[in-house]
Amino acid sequence: MHENELSKIILDTAFSIHKELGPGLLESVYEEVMFYELRNEHGLFVQRQELIPVVWRNVRMEYGFRADLIVENEVLVELKSVETLTAVHPKQVLTYLKLTGLKLGMLLNFNEAILKNGIRRIVNNL
Repeated sequence: MHENELSKIILDTAFSIHKELGPGLLESVYEEVMFYELRNEHGLFVQRQELIPVVWRNVRMEYGFRADLIVENEVLVELKSVETLTAVHPKQVLTYLKLTGLKLGMLLNFNEAILKNGIRRIVNNL
């Protein structure tokens, strides 16, 4: 499945979750529900809190960062539940994309009255 098709499923799922649960819950709640929905309701392969190593000067550091969700080994999903996304959040996702070699990242802030205001699509131009 192509990244754009996956991003549509991810966004539709996020909108559905936000509509039902609303804003204001902890990030971990949205992550748990997104993981369940994408895996069980859509049948997608989803990795949760996947440990991503960092290579520093040709040395592999096993404990780089943890990706919230990686869908079908194609799309990295970074979930937030913060008052406002700041300039560092998209930069963080772009760095994660570079470290994983993935092309598309979705940054979703569930703590918005209207979810579309908390969505950022980040593309790694490799």
